[in-house]
Amino acid sequence: MHSEILKYDAIHRHMESHLFFDPAKSGKRPGILVFPEAFGLSDHTKEKAQRLAELGYVTLANDLFGEGKTVSSMDEVMGFVGPMMQDPLQTRLYAEAGLKALLARPEVDSSKIAAIGYCFGGTVSLELARSGCDIKGAAGFHSGLGTTRPEDAKNIKGKVLVCIGADDPMIGPELRQTFTDEMTAAKVDWQMHLYGNTVHSFTNKTADSAGMPQAIRYSAEADRRSWNSLVDFLEEIFA
Repeated sequence: MHSEILKYDAIHRHMESHLFFDPAKSGKRPGILVFPEAFGLSDHTKEKAQRLAELGYVTLANDLFGEGKTVSSMDEVMGFVGPMMQDPLQTRLYAEAGLKALLARPEVDSSKIAAIGYCFGGTVSLELARSGCDIKGAAGFHSGLGTTRPEDAKNIKGKVLVCIGADDPMIGPELRQTFTDEMTAAKVDWQMHLYGNTVHSFTNKTADSAGMPQAIRYSAEADRRSWNSLVDFLEEIFA
């Protein structure tokens, strides 16, 4: 597996994202942006990106804070992510910079691009879709669903998949219904998969270290099921 650090600028920061692809494969391949959780580009995000590359895609695990930095406190997270959530246009600029860097790669088929993400990274993927960028699909896992610009859902060109823990206290029934209404009103081809007895961060094997099992907890079953849903989704949108 080929891996390299791809450097570019986004929202006044020097990004150091990780690119993965199988050098044994020839020709252009679909490209996938993989956006991280709110604490930055972790091993979790890179592991997901590498697994997708093993399936034949070119993947970019996106830096968030710049220079490959990760943070450990909610104060640091909200100091950076909070304003982006209030201003989706900033989130989209960040995502579009990663998209531009991925599209510049000679291995990538520019007509076949998807964006996926985890937690805040899922929000980023959805905002990139709402921006009207020509991507085939956007997927979010334990993803923030809300936006201050729901009217922009009419710009979505590709399909949408979100995978959510049914007991996630951060993404409750009201937020899910609002998202459902937004996607339906915009006539988006969308799916929402709910996993019972599952809370936030269910794809992240380190989630239990937070010591908040009622809110943040890994689930091997939901991780496996959502991964299989993603594989099927990608095969569909790139067919």
